[in-house]
Amino acid sequence: MGEKVTFASNGGTSSGYLAVPESGTGPAVIVIQEWWGLVSHITGVADRFAQAGFVALAPDFYHGVAAAEPDEAQRLLMQMALPQAAADLAGAAEYLAGRPEVDGRIGTVGFCAGGMLALWAATVAPSIVAVAAYYPAPYTDKLTPDWTAYAGKAAVIHCSEQDGTSTAPHIQSAVKGIGDAGGAVTVYDYPGTDHAFFNDDRPEHFDREAATLSWARTVDFFRGTL
Repeated sequence: MGEKVTFASNGGTSSGYLAVPESGTGPAVIVIQEWWGLVSHITGVADRFAQAGFVALAPDFYHGVAAAEPDEAQRLLMQMALPQAAADLAGAAEYLAGRPEVDGRIGTVGFCAGGMLALWAATVAPSIVAVAAYYPAPYTDKLTPDWTAYAGKAAVIHCSEQDGTSTAPHIQSAVKGIGDAGGAVTVYDYPGTDHAFFNDDRPEHFDREAATLSWARTVDFFRGTL
């Protein structure tokens, strides 16, 4: 359904996977990869958003490289330059804003490390107004969001039981930061779930019931905010 595209990023170019709904127009969603990279699961999620009526762009934060094993994924994630990631996010948002197919506002969704980046995205790209974060990883000293940028924005956070549910300190910190900034935040817990419960390419973690429910909540959230 989708195609590879390039867009301007910090004086250079970056690439990603773009999927457009059959209607030809819709609000936009940036789909942020897990630590594996821009793999088929993520392009499939972008296709699903297009089927739901959104213009979906999945940027390639590893710039052509993907991982199949956890050790390699960890190495790629650790090597990712955050200034370039911020530029890619801002560039992706600007690119979508200029696409003729986009007739609404811009949101973002991310998974695991991508969930962390999705929450961060709204603090570095003013045009991103809604965020859906799936089991976001904890923040580090290298990545400290300025939650004050969430004034007037909204977020939903989907939490797995394996990660400590919504009571985990980094989730509570995000909830407080967004709320204190005047943003709206909703947190959902999924009892009995593993981290990565949405990833149907990882059968050892995939939970069909939780994935189905969280997807419906995410699509409803974006339809209501974008």
